[in-house]
Amino acid sequence: MTVLRSLFYFILAGLCEIGGGYMFWLWLREGGHVLFALGGTVILVGFGIVMTLLPAHFGRAYAAYGGVFVALSILWGWRVDRIAPDRFDLIGGLIALLGACVIMFWPRG
Repeated sequence: MTVLRSLFYFILAGLCEIGGGYMFWLWLREGGHVLFALGGTVILVGFGIVMTLLPAHFGRAYAAYGGVFVALSILWGWRVDRIAPDRFDLIGGLIALLGACVIMFWPRG
């Protein structure tokens, strides 16, 4: 159950961080309305809250989250920006996810 809960919070945190950052991108880079920045701020605060729900200490949670962030960013680019990942993106994303799993879930004695 801890693994499933962690995966849920990692994915939710990633969507918050990438989504909030993307709203800032739309505001600053694409000339979007200032409401994009305000929405991005709220979503990024949500990211910070979600990260506190992970069942690990701060350093381990954020280190493992880095791998999830890499993989979700590749998926975001593919689905939202319509930039298909190449095999090196996919290999790198899988390596990052594997590292996240080792950090978060490897049995410790």
